[in-house]
Amino acid sequence: MKIGIDTFACDGGSSGVGVYMMQLLKRIPPSGSLYELFGWEIDRFTYSEMAPNLEFIAQCFVNGRTANVLWHLCKYPTFAKSRGYEACFFPAAHKQLPYNANLPCPAIGVVHDMAAWCSVSPHLGSLVRRTVPHALRRLDRIIAVSGWVKQELIARAGVKESLIEVVPNGIDLAAFHPRPRNEESVVLIQPFSFRRPYILYASRIDPFKNHRTLIRAFGIFKERTKYPHRLVLAGGNGHGAKKVKKAASASAYRNDIFFPGHFPSRHLPELYSGADIVVIPSLYEGFGMGVLEAMASGVPVACARAASLPETAEHAALYFDPHNAEDMADRMVTLTTNREMYRECRAQGLKRVEAFSWDACAEQTLAIIQETGGGK
Repeated sequence: MKIGIDTFACDGGSSGVGVYMMQLLKRIPPSGSLYELFGWEIDRFTYSEMAPNLEFIAQCFVNGRTANVLWHLCKYPTFAKSRGYEACFFPAAHKQLPYNANLPCPAIGVVHDMAAWCSVSPHLGSLVRRTVPHALRRLDRIIAVSGWVKQELIARAGVKESLIEVVPNGIDLAAFHPRPRNEESVVLIQPFSFRRPYILYASRIDPFKNHRTLIRAFGIFKERTKYPHRLVLAGGNGHGAKKVKKAASASAYRNDIFFPGHFPSRHLPELYSGADIVVIPSLYEGFGMGVLEAMASGVPVACARAASLPETAEHAALYFDPHNAEDMADRMVTLTTNREMYRECRAQGLKRVEAFSWDACAEQTLAIIQETGGGK
């Protein structure tokens, strides 16, 4: 059985979807069905380390959203037929899909979130907002990374419940795990040095990530506690980054707010393990990957009672109203002043991450692909 894997919307392996893709590729068995990758020419060698035995077919030599859409609309059907695919897998179906009415082979897509269809995200225009739900409904199977995303697919895109399988993401416990705390006051991660103690939020700076409310909450936290904590906002600039940085500059505690920019995935475990606490104020997450990364690192989490975050964290985190800076600050104060609560959240977090495994995710995903394509 020959299966094509679309890598166009996997961000060169550098985003959350990219991490998902890398973890899946590592677990494709060397024998059995023949898997083949296709995508941007610039990604020709991106996945070679994770999947050295998989052929990569470069397509669409001109980068950009428009070129991407046009290739999937005009060239994908002919390409898939010419390659003899018996099934095609789209690991970022919420970002890129073929829009054709008649697909050349069974198609399976993974939806990581539906943020683009919510008012909190400005990324998609009205035309795409109308066409993508139709494309989703034409898929033979959809994998949702959480029960929350499944409900969003049903409510926002009109997808039949019978077509959706929930397969949660995993967590790499070889990378994210508790590390010994030394007495040094600085965490050195070249080219940065982070002075302890610090509160961490690792996320791209987009409006629905809710950085400005966190900045206000941090100011309240500092006023109440007089603690020396700093706020580290690690993530690349997205829509609204200027407003977030303007809010930080206007804060009375601007000298304690640090923007290191996009942080390489290989260094994230060190950044997490050095934090005192992690705060996740996001208004919308299809899956709480940041929650798991913090918990696996042995760091207590306070997060928004919003979208999929309670589903991911369950009883292992403290929750707040993401629109209420006072409520957010309350949880930050609790975790930094109440050591019993700190230890309880840490222990519960380490227990919670045991429920998530990339091995299980890959096994279920590959089984769905095989089943949908007619394999055994």
